[in-house]
Amino acid sequence: MANLNDLECVVLENDLLRILVPKALGPRILSLCFRGGENLLAVLPDVTTERPDGKQYHFFGGHRLWLAPEDPLLSYAFDDQAVEITSSEAGLLIRKEAESETGIEKSILVNLDPQQAKLTLTHRLTNRSSRPVEYAPWTITQFRTGGLAILPQSGAQTGLLPNRTLSLWPYTDITSPCLKLGNQFILLHANMQTPFKVGFPNPRGWMAYWLDGVLFVKKAAFDPQGRYPDNGSSSECYCNQSFLELETLAPLALIEPDASATHTETWELHSDIPMPNDESAIQAILQKIRLE
Repeated sequence: MANLNDLECVVLENDLLRILVPKALGPRILSLCFRGGENLLAVLPDVTTERPDGKQYHFFGGHRLWLAPEDPLLSYAFDDQAVEITSSEAGLLIRKEAESETGIEKSILVNLDPQQAKLTLTHRLTNRSSRPVEYAPWTITQFRTGGLAILPQSGAQTGLLPNRTLSLWPYTDITSPCLKLGNQFILLHANMQTPFKVGFPNPRGWMAYWLDGVLFVKKAAFDPQGRYPDNGSSSECYCNQSFLELETLAPLALIEPDASATHTETWELHSDIPMPNDESAIQAILQKIRLE
């Protein structure tokens, strides 16, 4: 066991990585770091937002599982209750009882590679209500600011048809000096003073965040036939002055009572990576870590 901000946490680790999973809230991961290194994730015990019912939702930070499309009440269901954490050969299972607002039971199965800086996370929404519901699992990882988000764009050759789509939120300022639009990558420097969000279909299936010499890579499968929320966005990135989020979504699914929708991510961490400052530098890094 370990403590983070007075929260008792279960420790999951190998020779390279150390991960902290809180027992009193979730399901979520609150700390991710190389052994002896600094936590990459944002820890936000005092960051809140007001729900439509006037109650405060606490973000807490780290990695969490939500449901999409975003709803100001249902997506912001409280997750500050104790979770059940069990360990098996499959990994560490973090499970929260069904939410009163949604009837959804949430769980994350975390499997840490025994020898590599690599995790597989299986996120599950289980419908414990008496009626079918339509949701998409939505996984959100909050990082400390000061780094660089790398958002890959489609390079598909589609002739006369478009090959890229961007979804922009009303508060998104596309003239921000923190944003660089490239043909292969969108780069976002995480030193925003006002909120920013962009979403897009992501057939390349990965996103990355560079911070303090560490490159975090998040991978999630893209279904070209899937019906994704937010104008077809399977990947999204949000940033404000307190944190940056890398978000992936599964396609919308009709979840029958006692059935589940799942969404799997793979995380990889790479150390001693110089900060990329242009597309050629990014391509060199991708070649080095064998990522397309």
